[in-house]
Amino acid sequence: MIDKIICLVVVFLSQVVWSQNQERIVLNGRINSNTNDLEGVYVVNAQTEVMVTTTADGSFSIKARSGDTLVFSSIQFKENRVLLTPENFSDLNYTVKLNLLMYQLQEVIVKRYDNINAVALGIIPSGQKSYTEAERKLHTATALNPTANAGTMAGGSISVDPLLNFFSGRTAMLKKEVAVEKKESYMRLLENLFTLDHFVNKLKIPLEYVKGFEYYVVENDKFTAILNSKNKTSTEFLLGELAVKYKEIIAIENK
Repeated sequence: MIDKIICLVVVFLSQVVWSQNQERIVLNGRINSNTNDLEGVYVVNAQTEVMVTTTADGSFSIKARSGDTLVFSSIQFKENRVLLTPENFSDLNYTVKLNLLMYQLQEVIVKRYDNINAVALGIIPSGQKSYTEAERKLHTATALNPTANAGTMAGGSISVDPLLNFFSGRTAMLKKEVAVEKKESYMRLLENLFTLDHFVNKLKIPLEYVKGFEYYVVENDKFTAILNSKNKTSTEFLLGELAVKYKEIIAIENK
């Protein structure tokens, strides 16, 4: 009995070592589902983070090897993770089944959402002044004046700025400004990485909701961490997941 167990362990370990040493080759396959809209589904190799998208007929080609996991994701399909086996590479008709997400918009209402902004989302307190970079520098230079704000104690000069800032609420204000500045930088980075066409045609976000969606994603700490790493593949993948959730919010709002 023990000999059989040892034999099985040896066989398993040899297969693991073989799969790890195996070179990645192009795997050709296609997806199918109860819809003809099969284009633009993300196919990601979870081990290498290489990503491709499917063609109009659902076909895809991606480098992989036995033991890799392929992740299939799209705003209209449930995510599907597939562990590849040696047989998948010899299958000329390798096909992955995807299931449609069971939600739909009752109707499309073209509606302006001018109230979706940094103030409405709580990023900036109502009535707070927004500073340009030059205004922030000027504000800092005039507010922090060691000569004017210094007191004398035991024959030496000390700055009372920290106490004045604390009691006046200026410290809290500056912290909020730093937070706002970070959100603004995330927005610029997001818009530099992805075009308006990507949001509208790839992620299927209605044009009038795009700006609101951008505010929505930069409030997500996990997303901003990945966005800040400038890993476009991971950022695009998570952006697709957040787009699904945002469209669900839109659907509920328009009921």
